[in-house]
Amino acid sequence: GRYYYVKSYRREKTPDGVEPPTSRVFLREDGKEEMIFGEGVPTSHFITLRRSTSGLRALLEVNYGWTRNTVYGGDLKDPASWRRVYGGDGFVAHPIDFVEGGYLIASYEGGGFGKLLHVTDGGVREVVGEGKYPLQGAALVDSKIVATYLVDASSTIKIYDLSGLPHGERGLLPQGTISLLDSDGREVLLKYESFTVPYRFFSLRGDLELREVDKAEAGLGEVSIEDRWTRSKDGTPIHYFLVRKRGTEASRALVYGYGGFRISITPRFNPLFAALIEGGAALAVANLRGGCEFGEEWHRAGMRERKQNVFDDFAAVLRDLKEAGAKVVAFGRSNGGLLVSTVMTQHPELLDGAVIGYPVIDMLRFHRLYVGKAWVPEYGDPDDPGDREFLLRYSPYHHVRAGVEYPPTLVYTGLHDDRVHPAHAFKFVARLRDVGARPLLRVETASGHAGASPEIKAREEADILSFVYRVLGVEA
Repeated sequence: GRYYYVKSYRREKTPDGVEPPTSRVFLREDGKEEMIFGEGVPTSHFITLRRSTSGLRALLEVNYGWTRNTVYGGDLKDPASWRRVYGGDGFVAHPIDFVEGGYLIASYEGGGFGKLLHVTDGGVREVVGEGKYPLQGAALVDSKIVATYLVDASSTIKIYDLSGLPHGERGLLPQGTISLLDSDGREVLLKYESFTVPYRFFSLRGDLELREVDKAEAGLGEVSIEDRWTRSKDGTPIHYFLVRKRGTEASRALVYGYGGFRISITPRFNPLFAALIEGGAALAVANLRGGCEFGEEWHRAGMRERKQNVFDDFAAVLRDLKEAGAKVVAFGRSNGGLLVSTVMTQHPELLDGAVIGYPVIDMLRFHRLYVGKAWVPEYGDPDDPGDREFLLRYSPYHHVRAGVEYPPTLVYTGLHDDRVHPAHAFKFVARLRDVGARPLLRVETASGHAGASPEIKAREEADILSFVYRVLGVEA
C-alpha cells in the first residue's frame, strides 16, 4: 500500500539534521519510507497534513507556536508539487478545502475573528468577511459553506454559498459545542455536546436540513446553566458558565479554567463534572484570556508578558463566587495546572481547595524538559533575559512562601507523561512541603499526558472526585 504520515521528532534529530522538537512528512510505499516534505523546517515548527474532500489535493500547515503558520497545498499524488499557498508572520490560517480551482482558507489576520478566503494562482478573494463573533470551523457541502461560530463560548452554525451570500443559520440546542467531524463534499457529519449531553450526531446535506443520526441515551437532566459575567483586575469583562442541579444553591463549586494556547473552553460533557453536579455541587467553567473564545486578540492578551491577565481573570471568577458565599475548589490540568498553581500562590485566600493535574510549574526550566521548547512562543524564552524577568514574576515554583496558609491541594501526574515532565509536579509538592503545607501527590504509573485506559482514567477521576467531595463537604 501507499500512504503518507507525519512523524514527530521529540528526542532525536530529523534526517536533515534539525534539532527536536519538530516534524516531517513521509511516504511509505512497498515497504520503503521516504521523507517527502519538511526539509529545513526549523525546531519548534510542526506540520499537519490531510486531503481535500475530493481526495485529489494535499492540504498542509507548517505551524510555529499558536500565532502564525503557513498553508501549503498541491496534487496529493505528487509531493513535488506541494507549494506555499497562504500565510505568513503574525496570523494563523487553516486550509478548509479545494474548490473551483482554488483553496478555501480560514484566515485570522486583521481583527482575529476569522474570515474565509478563496486563494488561486490569480489572487485572493474574500468570500466571508470578519463578523462580530470568532469563526470556529468550516466545511463544504454541495458548494455551500457550513461555518461554525462561537457566541459567548457556545457554538452556532451559519451557511453561505461560494460567493459569500448567507443562507441562514441552523440552531441546535443552546449552550453547546458543535464540531464538524468529517465531510465528503456532499454531506457533513456534526457532533453536538453540552454540559448535560454526551453527544448527538447530525448529518447535513445539500438540502441544508439537519438530521439526527445518533445520540447518547444517558446524560444530565433538570440542570440550570447560567451565563455569568464578572470583571478582571483591569476591568475586562470575563464570562463563565455556572452549572448546577435545578433548585440547588451555588454554595459549593468546582471552578475549572485553562487560559492558553488558543484553546476555546466551550460546553462539553465530562463524567467527573456530571458526577459532581449530581452530588449537589455547582460547576463553574471560566473563559479566560489566552483562549480563543473571543477571537485572536483575546488569545494574545494572555500570552508571554501578558500572561498575568489570565491569572487575574481566574481570580476574578473565584472572587465572584466567594463573595456570593460559595466554597470553591479550583481545578486545572496541563496549562490549567499552571493557572491553578499560580493563582494559589498569588491568592491562597480565594481557594478552599486546589486540584492541579499534569502541570507546568517551573517556568524557568520548562523548555529543558521533553517538548517544552515548543511552548516558548506562547510563554516566552527563559534563556532570554527580558522573557525570564516576566516568567519569574509568576512562576509558581518560585513563589511558594513560608508562613502562608495554602489550601488543601491535590497534585496529580503520570510517570509516562512525555509532554509535561512529571518533575514539575514533584518539585511543586516538595516545595510546598518544605514550607509546612501538606499537599497530596497522586502518581499514575500507566498513563501519558492525556491517554490512559478507561479503568485507569476511572480510578484517577474517582480519586479527584473524592478529594473535591471532602473539601466541599459533598456527601458521596
